[in-house]
Amino acid sequence: MPRQLISSGSPFEEPIGFSRAVRIGNLIAVAGTAPVAEDGSTAHPGDAYGQTARCLTIIKNAIEQAGGRLEDVIRTRVFLTQAQVWQEVGKAHGDFFGAIRPACSFVVVAGLLSPDWLVEIEADCVLERS
Repeated sequence: MPRQLISSGSPFEEPIGFSRAVRIGNLIAVAGTAPVAEDGSTAHPGDAYGQTARCLTIIKNAIEQAGGRLEDVIRTRVFLTQAQVWQEVGKAHGDFFGAIRPACSFVVVAGLLSPDWLVEIEADCVLERS
C-alpha cells in the first residue's frame, strides 16, 4: 500500500523528520499536534481551551487532507502540562468530538517543546473506505 505523507507546514516537520499525518490504506495516524499559529508562534498563549481548539483544527485539516473526517477518529491522546486545565481542554475536545466519542487519554507531562504550550494532541483514524 502506498504511504501518503501529510504536512501542516509546521516549522518542526523537516528538521525533526516527521509528517503531521501518515495514511496507509484505511489508517491515518496524526502526530503530536501543538497549538502553533499560522506564523509559527504559539496560538492563544495561556488559554487552554483556545490552544486545544487550535490543535484540533490542525488535526482536522490533516485528516481531511488525507481523505478522512473527524468521524473517522477512533483515539486521541491529550498531553497536558498542567492538570488543572483538564476541564477547559475537555470542553474543547468535546466541542469537536462530542457525538463521535473516540477513545481518549489525558496525560500530564513535565513539559512540551515550548514552555508556552499547555496541550499537545495525537489522533488515530480508521476509515470505513480505503
